[in-house]
Amino acid sequence: MNIAILTPTLHAFSGIDRVVQLQAEGFVKEGHKVTIISLEASLRPKGCRVISLGMPKRPFWQRLYRLFFFLDRKKLDAYKMLKGCDKVIAHFYPMTWLAYEAKGCYGTRYVYWDHGINTTGLLDSIPQKLYMLLFRLFNNHTIRRADEAYSVSRYLSRELLKESGIRSKVIYNAIDKSRFSTRAKPGTIRKRYGLQDKKVVLYVGRIAPHKGVHYLIRAVRKAQEKMPDIALLIVGKETFPGYAKKLRGMAGESGAKNIVFAGFVKDRELPNYYASCDAYATCSQWEGFNLPAAEAQACGKPAVAFDIGSHPEIVKKGALVRNKDIDGFASALVNMLSKKR
Repeated sequence: MNIAILTPTLHAFSGIDRVVQLQAEGFVKEGHKVTIISLEASLRPKGCRVISLGMPKRPFWQRLYRLFFFLDRKKLDAYKMLKGCDKVIAHFYPMTWLAYEAKGCYGTRYVYWDHGINTTGLLDSIPQKLYMLLFRLFNNHTIRRADEAYSVSRYLSRELLKESGIRSKVIYNAIDKSRFSTRAKPGTIRKRYGLQDKKVVLYVGRIAPHKGVHYLIRAVRKAQEKMPDIALLIVGKETFPGYAKKLRGMAGESGAKNIVFAGFVKDRELPNYYASCDAYATCSQWEGFNLPAAEAQACGKPAVAFDIGSHPEIVKKGALVRNKDIDGFASALVNMLSKKR
């Protein structure tokens, strides 16, 4: 079968992109021919042809370009490359435009893979809210030609039905169990950051406002009042420089200690980071799945998270805390780490 997979980006720092990589390589192992079309790609899944269409580099223009992608007629014409494909899987807007056009012109089988859209309630400014409203509007328009839809959690399946009227089947994101398991070794991670004698709480993910890293820092500082040897290791790309600066300011405040920003780390090292921690924690305000939480648990680590989005489905080993309850989150961390003694 000739399969095309459409995704806006294909980078190791994105959980969705790593899911796409696993999916593509899985199809190759089954004997299918796989082409991945993206706007920007650094990953090269084994056995796949990768086509990068290109987009602006600056974050502001990049977001604007992705929203109004359909105005770039030359790039939109990339749908013509989908002629002859047996199946097209679109993972995220604006790549749904290509599947939409291919379906209309060639009758190509169109599969929409739903990873959800961040809720507008998490955005502060009017321009941000307007951006997401338009994003939802354009996304809903481009997925209406889909022959079938799959959501990566029951939570997202309900949201998709409510937002667009489209029913979807649920397929949870796959975890690469050859890498993420209790067999993973810590390596030298603790020594690298001087955390040999600490109770390490790990966060992995983008450093973005909706990920709630500011809540996590507050919760860890609260937990340190009862358990001073707790350390927070924050791993992830700083996609919002202003927000990252705010977090570093919080970490540098009087009384703050043992809060380490590791920045972006190589994908091959992630299992070592999970193996090095005593508990995984996230204060994210929106998650359609939460791949790092699932990976951490696959490595045998308990996870503490707010009771939002898909977390009731994903966090099976650990604790869920009422959203934004910093004291409750701190207590859950202390209880979890006390059991590790």
